Amino acid sequence: MAGNFHRKAKTMAEKKLVEQITPMSEDFAQWYTDIVKKAELADHSSVKGFMVIRPAGYAIWEMLMQALDSRFKASGVQNCAMPMLIPESLLSRESEHVEGFAPEVAWVTMGGKKRLEEKLCVRPTSEVLFCDYYSKIVKSYRDLPQLLNQWVSVIRWEKTTRPFLRTREFLWQEGHTVHATAEEAEERTILMLNIYKDVAENEMAIPVVSGRKTDKEKFAGAIATYTIEGLMHDGQALQCGTSHNFGDGFAKAFGVQFLDKDNQRKTVHQTSWGFTTRMIGALIMVHGDDSGLKLPPRIAPTQIMIVPVQQQKEGVLDKAFSLRERLIKAGFRVKVDDSDRSPGYKFADCEMRGIPLRLEIGPRDIEAGQAVLVRRDTGEKLTAPLDGLEKECGELLERIQSDMLERARRFMKDRTTDAKSLEELVSSIDRCPGFVRAMWCGCRECEDKLKEYSGISARCIPFEQEKISDHCVVCGKPASKMVYWGRAY
Repeated sequence: MAGNFHRKAKTMAEKKLVEQITPMSEDFAQWYTDIVKKAELADHSSVKGFMVIRPAGYAIWEMLMQALDSRFKASGVQNCAMPMLIPESLLSRESEHVEGFAPEVAWVTMGGKKRLEEKLCVRPTSEVLFCDYYSKIVKSYRDLPQLLNQWVSVIRWEKTTRPFLRTREFLWQEGHTVHATAEEAEERTILMLNIYKDVAENEMAIPVVSGRKTDKEKFAGAIATYTIEGLMHDGQALQCGTSHNFGDGFAKAFGVQFLDKDNQRKTVHQTSWGFTTRMIGALIMVHGDDSGLKLPPRIAPTQIMIVPVQQQKEGVLDKAFSLRERLIKAGFRVKVDDSDRSPGYKFADCEMRGIPLRLEIGPRDIEAGQAVLVRRDTGEKLTAPLDGLEKECGELLERIQSDMLERARRFMKDRTTDAKSLEELVSSIDRCPGFVRAMWCGCRECEDKLKEYSGISARCIPFEQEKISDHCVVCGKPASKMVYWGRAY
């Protein structure tokens, strides 16, 4: 075993590091901001509402990109890149889409010192660019389907911003596909939603509810929007990914047609789907605690941090780095903290950054032929023989992954209730924020009333329907749709 001094209570340096995080129970918003800052995920920039994504934050995004991109490509999707700027005349060709984004659009009016003949929109999304492109390259049924995606940033001039959750510029992927039939488009729309659900649950350990958005909440210009919705520690919902079926509305506006096998000219059917850096915020708010981040092993840029104890002693650093090489060779993402900080500080820093597994190695551990392993999710410590360490670490990381998902699932289940009346719905969310399942008649007025009355919105109409009652939770009229309701970011 390593020296007793590093098993004692936190050092002053460790306490100072942790005390810089506002307790979640005291101020959830400040707790979130503290973690973003102290874990060095992001920072403010010199442009109001825009953030700097720091290396630690971007490394998480890279892990998400890899998880998504491999699944996209397995489904036939190819990556491309569209321009950043959209001519006003092009943007205005789909009226509902333009109206939906008008308040958030940023415009370029000058090129150097010369005023542009036509002002250019900085893309808030790229539907019109893809439509314009498809109208030029799709001529025959042989050109279909077209399955394209791009990894870019977009700008939406939000009034209120918060790092990752809502910023004026954010990173995302946006996929845009065109198909010969409505059935193919719907199939692709659901396929991409299921990919998002797979990544959220099996990579990020974030359980989600999947379903269809109401017409009020759907994407501007879509005939249907499907969503995955997660529940954060504070009981508020977060839209985690959306997939849209555009039907043929955009295609008609942009003349995207093809000559079919029957020699008839037909209009294509389109989809669009997106997943953004706001999911880094979701990771914080689903798994984090008052000591900092908790990253699921499959998405953690560093899965194991080796902390040498009494590293000034002969052989300790050599052993730490040899263990790193062994574990890297076995397929793990591993670092050694060989800084001159105290072990206590290193432990707290490891916790702050959410590294799933900490490996402590000191002179006595080396002598005993073992290492100390510490789980970030539970704080549990155990000793493991150096022989067979790879197997022990692999099994432990998988256990952490599954335990984090199960813990989050229990939280969602405990925070999901049923309501049969408006009073019951509102009081349930006020008393214990979370999801409330209740029936809805499908009327927009009822949806608007609930939003205006208590700030509660329809998160989704789940694919898996249950009958809570026979009547709409708002107006009392007959209802057949069960909806997940909640307050959301």
